Amino acid sequence: MKATEAKLVDFLKKSPQFVIPIYQRTYSWSEKECLQLWKDILRTGSNDKITAHFVGSIVYVEKGLYSVSSQSPLLVIDGQQRLTTVSLMIEALARALGESEPIEGFSAKKIRNYFLLNPLEEGEKKYKLILSQTDKTTLTSLLDQNSYPTDFSVRVKANFDFFTEKIAEENDNLLAVCKGLAKLIIVDISLNRDQDNPQLIFESLNSTGRELSQADLIRNYILMGLEHNLQSKLYDQYWRPMEIDFGQEGYVVYFDGFMRHYLTVKTGVIPKEREVYEAFKQYESSPEISSIETLVSDIRTFAGHYCAMALGAETNQDLKMAFHDLRELKVDVAFPFLLEIYNDYKKEILSADELLKIVRLVENYVFRRAICGIPTNSMNKTFGNFSRNLKKDKYLESVQANFMLLPSYRRFPDDDEFKREIKIKDVYNFRSRSYWLRRLENYDRKERVPVDEYTIEHIMPQNENLSTIWKTALGSEWERIQKTYLHTLGNLTLTGYNSEYSDKPFIEKRNMKGGFSESPLKLNKSIANKDTWTEQDILDRAEVLSIQANNVWFAPKIENSVLETYKSKTELTEYNIENHPHLASEPMKSVFNEFSKQVLALDQCVTETFLKLYVAYKAETNFVDIVPQAKRLRLSINLTFAEINDPKGRCKDVSILGRWGNGDVEVGLSKIEEIPYVMSLVRQAFEKQMGQETG
Repeated sequence: MKATEAKLVDFLKKSPQFVIPIYQRTYSWSEKECLQLWKDILRTGSNDKITAHFVGSIVYVEKGLYSVSSQSPLLVIDGQQRLTTVSLMIEALARALGESEPIEGFSAKKIRNYFLLNPLEEGEKKYKLILSQTDKTTLTSLLDQNSYPTDFSVRVKANFDFFTEKIAEENDNLLAVCKGLAKLIIVDISLNRDQDNPQLIFESLNSTGRELSQADLIRNYILMGLEHNLQSKLYDQYWRPMEIDFGQEGYVVYFDGFMRHYLTVKTGVIPKEREVYEAFKQYESSPEISSIETLVSDIRTFAGHYCAMALGAETNQDLKMAFHDLRELKVDVAFPFLLEIYNDYKKEILSADELLKIVRLVENYVFRRAICGIPTNSMNKTFGNFSRNLKKDKYLESVQANFMLLPSYRRFPDDDEFKREIKIKDVYNFRSRSYWLRRLENYDRKERVPVDEYTIEHIMPQNENLSTIWKTALGSEWERIQKTYLHTLGNLTLTGYNSEYSDKPFIEKRNMKGGFSESPLKLNKSIANKDTWTEQDILDRAEVLSIQANNVWFAPKIENSVLETYKSKTELTEYNIENHPHLASEPMKSVFNEFSKQVLALDQCVTETFLKLYVAYKAETNFVDIVPQAKRLRLSINLTFAEINDPKGRCKDVSILGRWGNGDVEVGLSKIEEIPYVMSLVRQAFEKQMGQETG
């Protein structure tokens, strides 16, 4: 490696050509980065006391260990974003300069021929900078001053337009722009192909530009070290089609997330968002990966699945709508499970109808839990482990059984709970109100209603200063009724006449042109038959709609005899309190009963199980266990000793001892008076277990 400081314009002038290899990300600087560079150039160019401004490094590979002198193209390892952005700025500046030359060497003709073009060359050799794919044709069209290609690079065009606008604003101050460009400094880093490792250098560089995504690092890791023909094959056959499927902007936004879901499917472990690249390197080096081509082909396959589900590329219309509905609920944690079942669908292990029902069950699970106010922090665990217990010869049945057997805090709310809660929930302020209204309106319709063309209507108005007519209609308790039911299911509907309805009395809303009696919407049919709108009318409509909601967001249902076959058979012997004589008599009986009551009161998901040698309390898994003894209860708390907050110093580290129970923390309990403090210790283990589910 050789590193030297250089002026960027001198570096561009003496360089024959920069080529961006296919494994590099596409041009991705946004207006934010361009604006910062523009401000730096103006500030530097406007102040003669500032002699230079450092903009980062340009790292490239050439055969020998020397600075630029050869006429062979230089392969850029780092610096594409800066090179491209400065090239766009120089082209915009050249168009503004015309015949003028604010400083020596900065006329339109000179800066094009010095910094952008090789004027004596033909074909691709004509250009100083060769980008990849769509970026390439867009940049060369700009430099040739031709119209954009049909499939132009969004980023290249947007940033060229940005600099054109900024330079027009500074038309009387182009001298400062030229001076600023002339003062830009880079570190020229040339690598020896035989002695330096471009991938390691690429990873370790602290770029001053836009941070590399995890997907950028993965693509470079896969392709950078390969022989050229294989590199081109893998990119052209697999990686480039993925980029096209995602789209120019979509690739930047969604590909990192897809790779995280892909690795979750393959490894069973959810990598942290900023550790996807490291997780990929571990997976790529595992024995199950037979070849790099097999791996890239598999990524391409699953990327197609993801685009079908997450980006609307699905061709089956029923599935397309189901994926659209699920996306509105914004449950990314379900994608690893969905990717796996979609892959089985493509392998014809699962039919389209079965896949549709499973996707709807996932949607219904998420929506029912949201309506019932159940925390979402268990979703990662639920969907991360879901496929482990599936019987693929009975795919749909086993998915339904899995949902029905989830423990209470991860439960699929049943019809009674969902029906009760949706009637009283503030669904107006639900994060996706257009979603649930659309699903209700279009249930069992072949001709779908475009709900987005309508607005939500409060039948009983939101206005705190209700008219006398409304107050009279609602009765003496109108304030309580308005406060209680305003944003609930029974009082909400859709209309195209929201502004006309305003706060008019109910009968006027019903009978006016476009009113409820003329509405084509199913949601308004029952309203059209009403002569009043009272508390009871709201309750009656909520009852009707809640019954319909149970059909729209249906719960899994299989016969109890079938469900029994899916239950765990691990506990073959049943034990109870009688198997623990120390708990049947004082003094431990009272202590145990009170402690048990308080532990079970932590949450309805907590269960108590009597085993042969101890009593287990669990939510997802055991968080505290009791070994009954004659004069005390010996508690095992499921934390490491370093995690426990024990200000009284009562806990003991038993990590190197053989003990019954789970966890490394032991504490004794012998008196009822000690329970409050001991519960503060137990609660730490319980809250950790519940918190671990957070995605």
